[in-house]
Amino acid sequence: MFASYLLAASIMLLKLMLQPWMTVVRMMTVRGGFRSPEDARRSPLNPTPDAAQLEPNEYVERSRRMNLNDLESIPGFLIAGFLFVLTDPPLLLAQVLIWVYVLARAAHFIAYLTAQLHDVRATFWTFSSLPVIAMVVYMLFRVLAA
Repeated sequence: MFASYLLAASIMLLKLMLQPWMTVVRMMTVRGGFRSPEDARRSPLNPTPDAAQLEPNEYVERSRRMNLNDLESIPGFLIAGFLFVLTDPPLLLAQVLIWVYVLARAAHFIAYLTAQLHDVRATFWTFSSLPVIAMVVYMLFRVLAA
């Protein structure tokens, strides 16, 4: 059970840490979408700065929004999943909840990356949120029943 959690947590941590790199690659690709005034100064990585580099760029902003969504979702899963595994739930229940979360987050990423409707993204977000809620409810019942 703990191995399943470790594998899922590792995948989610990689997603959380690699998403900002996607943003950086997008910023460098379009040479824009920078946020701070000093980012539009001349440097080895920005030899021909332009004030327009500070304007929002949808290609870059989409990646930032995906990162913010990860920051809202993944830490809760990491904590809830770890505590959930400590309660020694049935193996099948743990594996279903853990992997439904991971698969739903992967689907959410693809939906966001490909600019799907909010309804599609919200559906996948819901399917990632429900397993975490179920883990917490399970833990509450275990603690209150003890």
